[in-house]
Amino acid sequence: MAIVYDTYQREAPLRLPLLGAYDPARLVAWRHGEPVSAARFLAQVQAVAAELPTAAAAVNLCEDRYAFLVAFCAIALRGQANLLPSSRAPQAVDEVMAAHPGCYALGEQALDPAPRGYRQLPSLDAASPLEPVVAWPSLPAAQVVAIGYTSGSTGTPSANVKTWGSFHASNAGNLALLHAAVGARFGIVATVPPQHMYGMELSVLLPLLGGVGVHAGRPFFPADVAAALAGLPAPRVLVTTPVHLRALVESGVALPPIAAMLSATAPLSLELARTAEQRFGAPLLEVFGSTETCVFASRRPTVDEDWSLYDDVTLHPQPDGTAVEAPQLDAPVALADIVSLSHGGRRFRLRGRHADMLEIAGKRASLGDLSRRLLAIPGVRDGAVFQLDDGDALGVQRIAALAVAPGLDEHAILDALRRAIDPLFLPRPLKLVDALPRNETGKLPRAALLALLHRND
Repeated sequence: MAIVYDTYQREAPLRLPLLGAYDPARLVAWRHGEPVSAARFLAQVQAVAAELPTAAAAVNLCEDRYAFLVAFCAIALRGQANLLPSSRAPQAVDEVMAAHPGCYALGEQALDPAPRGYRQLPSLDAASPLEPVVAWPSLPAAQVVAIGYTSGSTGTPSANVKTWGSFHASNAGNLALLHAAVGARFGIVATVPPQHMYGMELSVLLPLLGGVGVHAGRPFFPADVAAALAGLPAPRVLVTTPVHLRALVESGVALPPIAAMLSATAPLSLELARTAEQRFGAPLLEVFGSTETCVFASRRPTVDEDWSLYDDVTLHPQPDGTAVEAPQLDAPVALADIVSLSHGGRRFRLRGRHADMLEIAGKRASLGDLSRRLLAIPGVRDGAVFQLDDGDALGVQRIAALAVAPGLDEHAILDALRRAIDPLFLPRPLKLVDALPRNETGKLPRAALLALLHRND
């Protein structure tokens, strides 16, 4: 008999399905080249859930996307929250576990060293008995199912609580975007980890709630991405980042026909967007959001610089940023992004971030714009401009930059920047490096930038 867990502290007045509409035969994922049905998936979820310890939360460390899906649902069915650290680095995991006493960690791999209380999932390759699904599982809408942590690109990672109701609401916007772009049925290959909120929304929630099949892997190298896409029937959607997209473009690897590409986590240059669309013959959509808000807007950068808001999302510009109202938010969330609204408030253009705004000698600039101008220099393959913590004799915080530019030297880059920006905002120091310290999703943690800048000083 199928097990249905209902161990959340208090029954909420509204319950929402764990796996979308009732359809035991529908496809959830492709694993090892084989489709996995909802019935098979739920059998494995229930088997894992029955073996989990009693706790308030668990760190979900699964790297295989299908294993993550199984663990995510098993943890949620036990009334526990999935803890999603900003990375699977031992220090990041330890910090999250220290903030949640009594939690445990769960993954599909044998880790050495392993976090305290680590449990390894049973093999998901073994055949699971297919018992009749006598009750389609559901969760209270108010149940906390995940706590996601920001990347630390602007400081210390912060925790963000997500309920099952909020995930249902945010998924509706993403599903509507993709239905309009590629139709009702499609498969997803994602290069981003499921622990990141972008990966969670586009490669975990869509399969669970949107009737979308997802490839179980997280391909990294271009040839692996091509192989994963080839393992799915058309139409196919590639969920990726600018870093992975650039690697695909530069590799010369041919991809099977794809219906659309999605990008997020880092600024996407117009040049890269155009090249990717020409190279792969598919529209490239960029989505906008944060760990705090989930995705709430999108655009096709080759067509429009402005972003279009999802349904029922409202922005309220503030002097130091923007307040976001969205169906997935219980209360408005303040972001540091500065925007200008148009089309009756339904579209917006980014003007920078409050934390990125610089003012020197009465002149203003933004770190985001300075970084874009650095990246626009021919020969610069990657780069970032950022502000240092220490100030000069007048208390002005210095501007620094790291650049990956084989064949160029610092003087050539500074000369090119001098023609594009006010000399007051030239980064000094500017250091050439072999690679920027980007994390799994392409973000640049501030601590890693500073450490690289000062290495060998």
